[in-house]
Amino acid sequence: MDLLIHEDDPFVGNAGGVKGGMVYVDPVVIDSAVARASGDVRVVPGGSACNTMVGIGQLGGTARFVGKCGAGPMGRLFRDDLLRQHVEPMLFTSTTPTGRVLSIITPDAQRSMLTDLGASAELQPSEAGGPCYDNAAIVHIEGYLLFNQDLIVAVMEAARKAGARISLDLASYTVVEAAGELLHGLVHRYVDILIANEDEALAYTGIDEEQEALARMAAQADVAVLKVGARGSVIGCGNYRCAIAPHGDGSAVDTTGAGDLWASGFFFGLLNGFSLMDSGNLASRCGHAVCQQVGANIPEENWTSIRYRVEEEWRKNG
Repeated sequence: MDLLIHEDDPFVGNAGGVKGGMVYVDPVVIDSAVARASGDVRVVPGGSACNTMVGIGQLGGTARFVGKCGAGPMGRLFRDDLLRQHVEPMLFTSTTPTGRVLSIITPDAQRSMLTDLGASAELQPSEAGGPCYDNAAIVHIEGYLLFNQDLIVAVMEAARKAGARISLDLASYTVVEAAGELLHGLVHRYVDILIANEDEALAYTGIDEEQEALARMAAQADVAVLKVGARGSVIGCGNYRCAIAPHGDGSAVDTTGAGDLWASGFFFGLLNGFSLMDSGNLASRCGHAVCQQVGANIPEENWTSIRYRVEEEWRKNG
């Protein structure tokens, strides 16, 4: 579950966070930070890969989310919300409470995260096996799973055996820095679609220049995506490159879920026969929409507008 608060930069540091990054903490650290919050705390179902699946479900695609939650009210709320948003929940349960992420949103719309994995840390390789990926075209994995080497390898092996393409979102530059050689080995062996923002791409490639960093990523995966914030994104596939303009004026209330919903639009486009350019444009539209409110849930009226644009694209392509 995501806990969302609005605070200033000093609050991030005092809470033990890293500006724009993610830090794993004990539950008491989150409780302490929430107790010091200057305003209301909004609680919503979240998590990077979960947000992406919700976006695909809202676009009209078929989506399944695999994870582990507590058996209490928070876990039930999580499951019910997935069903409401057209996502099949494949959730294992535990007596450990459901995991929480405290997302501290600063005035520049950046979010800094304190994460207590809770029950999600107990997902076992034997649970996340083959049946989870039946009929899957793409298995999308968030980079945070790199902290559990046995689990991420089991997921990638099972996804490959199921015949699915594997997508990996690098998630946070702090994750990339901590993963080291494990990450590079997994990308080389398994990953078909590699997604990163500027900080993550720099941490992964060691290259500051965008086009060179993208080229390095595209040499290691069939499709590489480099998101450059308010300037949009760049997609690489072999020697092909396409620049995706940002949707709207680049303004943001909160960037929570921006990359997650970008991925929703991109995957939905790819799996429905859109070109890389058109898939990127749909991704940009979804990413922009989620930045116009607090949290990673796009209001239904905005989804209606996005789905209308998708139907226009289908008509254009026959």
